[in-house]
Amino acid sequence: MFIKIYPQNPNPKAIQQVAECLRNGGIVIFPTDTIYGMGCDIYKPKAVETIISILGEPKKKNTLSFICHDFSHLADFTTPIENHIFKAMKRALPGPYTFILNANNQVPKMIHGNKKTVGIRVPDNNIIRAIVQELGHPVFSTSIKDEDEIVEYITDPELIYEKYCDLVDVVVDGGYGDNTPSTVVDCTSGTIEIVREGKGDCTVFE
Repeated sequence: MFIKIYPQNPNPKAIQQVAECLRNGGIVIFPTDTIYGMGCDIYKPKAVETIISILGEPKKKNTLSFICHDFSHLADFTTPIENHIFKAMKRALPGPYTFILNANNQVPKMIHGNKKTVGIRVPDNNIIRAIVQELGHPVFSTSIKDEDEIVEYITDPELIYEKYCDLVDVVVDGGYGDNTPSTVVDCTSGTIEIVREGKGDCTVFE
């Protein structure tokens, strides 16, 4: 299914339709404030395994993260966050950043593996945040890559649909995506370490 949703004013019925698909174990491709992502309900292990299979790479090499609507879910899935890190996250989010945090026992083991860490995103994109809010808990997410040696990520939702329509349940057309991934910030040691510079201003962490 190919669903057009406008980011400025997401259609509530379309948002409900996508959330219901996730709730039923479906796999959805959606826009973020960086590149398009592929995701599912974090409590649907078969869907998580299907996404990992679609990626066709060892799980440890993939960037696996949660997308949250806001900060309300952080305490549900992470160990206590130091105050200076929480303040930095409040400054940066919503925005194009992935924060690597220490996971607690509520994170499904198949997602964090043996690392005991989890990537958390709160994108500055009304569509995916509305979907997560309607679902009621975070969405497991990973980036969609292209095999092209020059262009790493597919930005055209219609091309994404052509490629993945037989593999996923819904592709959300939220307009052209970016070709720059999120900046990855590792906070697991109690300090803030930029491990991948992507989209976003890193001076926010200074």
